[in-house]
Amino acid sequence: MKQRQLEIILERVQAFESPSAAREQYTTSAPIAAQLLYFAYLRGDIAGLKVADLGCGTGVLALGAALLGGVATGVDSDERALDLARTNAKLLGAHVSWLNSCIEDFEGSFDTVVMNPPFGAQKRSSDRPFLSKSVRVGKVIYLLHNSVVDGFVRRFLEPNRVTDAIKVKLPIAHTFKFHKDEVRYVDAIIYRIEVVL
Repeated sequence: MKQRQLEIILERVQAFESPSAAREQYTTSAPIAAQLLYFAYLRGDIAGLKVADLGCGTGVLALGAALLGGVATGVDSDERALDLARTNAKLLGAHVSWLNSCIEDFEGSFDTVVMNPPFGAQKRSSDRPFLSKSVRVGKVIYLLHNSVVDGFVRRFLEPNRVTDAIKVKLPIAHTFKFHKDEVRYVDAIIYRIEVVL
């Protein structure tokens, strides 16, 4: 499967009808999800491997990982989000294991972690539990995060090694009442991190 084919499939993923601002439930756009996942796939970090999507929301990253041959698990503390992710899995014909768990309580061992965690815009430091957990449960991490906090992300994840940092324009659609623009583009980074064991 080519990246563009994956993107077209992921465009079918249904978004939240009533997302939570406090949880920063933004849908990861299909082009960005496909870019992150295809990059991981080309690096040999998806196909045939155990992949966890932490804070999976609608399931777009877990679903894409499954479509690229990964054994995917989507983890989220919001049962409504998981219901939507299950619906999306049926729609796409993808097999993913879904787990309802608070990120702090989640345990496991995975080859790869993919995630678009809360950026901490609504609740300060809400990204930290995701960053901490990712390096405990994964060997390689693919992280989408706001570029404004690049220095913090790198320091927080030390001594783990950032091998790649790809700059992207992340589209944030008008989702909540406080949004002023129809679509706002946020400077973001797709990180690849190798966990130091």
